[in-house]
Amino acid sequence: MSSQQLIEHYLLKESLATYDPYDIWITNSGKKIKQFYYGHKRLGILPAGALTIYDFYINNHKRIGYDKREYPLVRGQAALTLINLYKKTKNKTYLEYAKKHIDWLLENGSKGYSGYCWGLNYDWVYSATNTYDSNIPFSTHTPYPLEAMVRYYQITKDKSLIEPIKSVYNFFEQDIQIMRESSDRVILSYGVEKDRIVANANAYAMYCYALLLEFFPEEEHYIKEKITKLYNFVRSVQNDDGSWLYSPYDNNTFIDTFHSAFIMKNIFKTNQIVALKGSEMILKQGYHYVINHMWDKENNLFKRFSKTNRISITKFDLYDNAEMLNLSIMLKENEMIEKLQQSIKKQFIKNELEIASIIDLFGNLKNINHLGWSVVQYLYALSNMEEK
Repeated sequence: MSSQQLIEHYLLKESLATYDPYDIWITNSGKKIKQFYYGHKRLGILPAGALTIYDFYINNHKRIGYDKREYPLVRGQAALTLINLYKKTKNKTYLEYAKKHIDWLLENGSKGYSGYCWGLNYDWVYSATNTYDSNIPFSTHTPYPLEAMVRYYQITKDKSLIEPIKSVYNFFEQDIQIMRESSDRVILSYGVEKDRIVANANAYAMYCYALLLEFFPEEEHYIKEKITKLYNFVRSVQNDDGSWLYSPYDNNTFIDTFHSAFIMKNIFKTNQIVALKGSEMILKQGYHYVINHMWDKENNLFKRFSKTNRISITKFDLYDNAEMLNLSIMLKENEMIEKLQQSIKKQFIKNELEIASIIDLFGNLKNINHLGWSVVQYLYALSNMEEK
């Protein structure tokens, strides 16, 4: 089956409701146990481990007690994927379905904010005392719908999208919080409160400002300055070895593959719009770090962590590999593209159509056909590849 047929199978649909790798943790029991785990890691590891085993080995196929949901991130990347196919084929069906996904996004954004914005669409416990509710938008999720609208507008000149696109600027300016600021750097929040400092969130915000630049010519100087200050922060927290800590000022943090890829792809894409001084070297160092520390030569796949703060029964995650495939395509790392794509097809896909999100420590495929957190990211990477 070709990449194009695989994308059509998953994304040419009115509904993209899907089960999700995170399903167990958004149940009432899952939220309570996760919160307990964050506050009492030694005690919490037992109930958290029990839920993980239940989800992986008892309920992974039946999904009893879980609901299929729609996710803004899935709709956004689905639209971007189909727009890529339209640009290659000029098949208007792809553009029509991209618009359907964009229309869903416009109907299902987070409510009560200064402009269009999007979040997870479920409650997310992220510490012992803090939970983001399902309506809260993020600087990391809003970029996908924004980019989809911008790309669609650039092709169609559909003026109905101008107001929603421009309103995202208001969201970043009025709802996303400034955590710290100096004459040459600015650090923005993850959500809409002064919550936490996360490196990839600021890289995403930087790219959003770059996307918005063409719609605010009167704000060119201000937006470019904001981009530079965000870039200076992201650049400043890159370690000497090329890595980024997920939360650079937090002692209990980690370094992983897909968040590292997030930072690099946003630097790369922003640099296509606004020149970022020294970005080529930053990308080179970051990419080499991930290759040197997360690449498993025996399996030709990327593992999740080089520095971790948790125990996991996951051996490989498609999310890490999909994002690194996408980044390798951007950087034209042709040898890695070929090697990684062949390995993903061989190890994560069975019966041509069934795509797993996880390979566990025993080599079992888990979380089959879950669009979010891996499958749609993989389909997007495929849409960026040259068909062979």
